[in-house]
Amino acid sequence: MSAPGEPRVGYDTVHMAEIVTLANGAARVMQWLVLVLLLLLAGPALNVALGRASLGGDWRAATHRPAGFAPDPATHREAIVQVYAGHAFGWRGAFSDHTWVAAKPVNADRYTRYEVIGWYGGGGRSVVSVSASRAPDAEWYGAAPRIVRDVRGREAEAVIAKLAQAVSSYESPTRYSAWPGPNSNTFVAHLGREIPELRLAMPSTAVGKDYLPGGRIFARTPSGTGWQVSLLGLLGIAVGIDEGIEINLLGMVFGVDVRRPALKLPGIGRLPDW
Repeated sequence: MSAPGEPRVGYDTVHMAEIVTLANGAARVMQWLVLVLLLLLAGPALNVALGRASLGGDWRAATHRPAGFAPDPATHREAIVQVYAGHAFGWRGAFSDHTWVAAKPVNADRYTRYEVIGWYGGGGRSVVSVSASRAPDAEWYGAAPRIVRDVRGREAEAVIAKLAQAVSSYESPTRYSAWPGPNSNTFVAHLGREIPELRLAMPSTAVGKDYLPGGRIFARTPSGTGWQVSLLGLLGIAVGIDEGIEINLLGMVFGVDVRRPALKLPGIGRLPDW
């Protein structure tokens, strides 16, 4: 033991070593957090730099022109179901897509468009839109859509037969949150889970697709070909034949598509996209 007044060399040395060890551990954690943050933001930053998303813009001046992807009902009498995705409006488009479903029964002369539109809510009103007046392949506030899924004939008839019930069973018709959900992508992912015949693999850039309504943490993937675990859409993992392997961090997805080899990156999606 040290004499009174003498420094306790052994004790102080151990105590200092513990402090240094804790500081080094904290520094490593911070380094990993910064790295993860940079990886999450790299794709969205690239979208802004390349003009794929705008940080401003007036939604009232945005265009809604048909893209020409939906077959003309006058010459295509068979049943058709198409799932579309387009960059969300404004800065959100750097991070996420907006998705919707368009369907036309046999011999119908128009499509019906199914989607969630956040600003339809408020005062207890439903955010679910079922409209036969909007073009099925219209731009989403200036963003050109792309086709995610195209089903025709008997397969489309099987999907349409379940569509109304799937829409009515959506558990969050009066709730909307752009992040982490429930939002438009939560709704379309729900339709996929309720209608296995659609076999819908959601875009990895559809933030909110992994939010499971009702507080669930375990569910089928939207394609029906796998399973996923998700904590409020903020953290989770999905494994499926059509989805591949997807890791969700803060609603954004890193993944690998095995069936059609590609990486999945936050804000960017599939790379290469084919």
